[in-house]
Amino acid sequence: MTNKLHETTLGIMRTLRLTPDPWQVDVITGEHQRLLLNCARQSGKTSVVAVLGLVEALVRPMTRILLLSRSLRQSREMFRLMTHYHEVLGFLSLKRRTAVELEFKNDSRIVCMPCREDTIRGFAHVDILVIDEAARVPDDLYRAVRPMLAVSGGRLIALSTPYGKRGWFHDAWARGGDDWNRIQVTADQCPRITPEFLDQERRALGESWYRQEYFCSFESVEGVVYPDFARCVVPQSSGQWAVASGQQNRGQSPVISGQREKIVHASATAHCPPPTANCLGGIDFGFRNPFAAVWGHLDRDDVLWLTGEHYASQRPLSYHAERLPKKYTWYADPAGANDIAELRHAGFKVQRGVNDLRAGIAAVSARLEDGRLRVLEGRCPNLLAEAGMYRWGESEDRRAETPVDEHNHALAALRYLIATIDRHKQAKRRINPETGAKDSGKTPEELAAEEENRRYWRIMDSDDPRIWWRLA
Repeated sequence: MTNKLHETTLGIMRTLRLTPDPWQVDVITGEHQRLLLNCARQSGKTSVVAVLGLVEALVRPMTRILLLSRSLRQSREMFRLMTHYHEVLGFLSLKRRTAVELEFKNDSRIVCMPCREDTIRGFAHVDILVIDEAARVPDDLYRAVRPMLAVSGGRLIALSTPYGKRGWFHDAWARGGDDWNRIQVTADQCPRITPEFLDQERRALGESWYRQEYFCSFESVEGVVYPDFARCVVPQSSGQWAVASGQQNRGQSPVISGQREKIVHASATAHCPPPTANCLGGIDFGFRNPFAAVWGHLDRDDVLWLTGEHYASQRPLSYHAERLPKKYTWYADPAGANDIAELRHAGFKVQRGVNDLRAGIAAVSARLEDGRLRVLEGRCPNLLAEAGMYRWGESEDRRAETPVDEHNHALAALRYLIATIDRHKQAKRRINPETGAKDSGKTPEELAAEEENRRYWRIMDSDDPRIWWRLA
């Protein structure tokens, strides 16, 4: 039956004037229980899955096929293609047809719907679950649909073009192990896409987006907050000093998403100087969310060298305290007043860090831009992983954008550190080289904001408990 079904499916593709590519033959004949299709645009991924699903429904009685995508519009695209193929074949065995469902005389059904939790939880006993544009389907909704296959033992086919180094599709592709079969199809493997067209697309889209759309590369997310963060990573030299705490990577949790950044080194010959008295760190408190800390030191040229991190979830504060170097000045999330007090009691020097999100992002970006932030290779894997995923939220008005509140725990620790040590530098007026006079070149609104910032710091630097009670 299986071989005959495969031959029927391939025959129907040819009847529809679709000459199957070798990888499409693999999709049809492979009987993959869990299949990831990482394919270039216009490579034929939707067509082959549409034919496969249609033939399964026509040939196998009582087959239930569910088509999901992030939006109803997208899931309807594959459904319309199935409906078109069914029409070309003469509406074989059709019992009922609606805008979102095909029902056949053998009691098989094909249903399309958006991937929304309130609409999908009623479905069960699904034989083939198809997730289109899977890289854009949120993680929580993906987890909600997987149980549909528990009783039926059905197949899961996820097809997509990459959409950054984030989300369940990227995680399954990068580190899903043997649970998944993977098929990758780049544009140059598709005989229907010409080199001339690809050259035009490269010029129009830019290199990074072109690689993602046509060569299946999981590029950094569009709109990442720190797009050039990997450039601050420098290699360790063989004779380099050890971390002062002697605890590097002890008790560390795994990298958050298993991803490894392609490193562009800030300098092939850069050497991290030995630590001075100016040893600093940042802390972002958390329990269910990770507790994250990063640390390093400032050199004589005001370059901040990051030499270590700690990153762990669902652990008590005592666990974290054992893994932090003590002879450092720490700048922590000011919202964690109790945790700060506990660390001080344990002998740590901890101060409240700046929690102004925009000012902190600006301060980190300034160091990235002028090369005053460097990370020793291999020392802060979670920080680098987060930097590849931390992105701006979607908004029609870019001025109103704020980052998405995820993948930002080690980055928050870094932000508290840098925003605090650079706070006076951010507001300092520059000397005009031509006149020798102080000239900020700023608008009245910006000067007013600086004054508000100075008032803020007069409060933040105060240890008067009455101020903190009032603010709470």
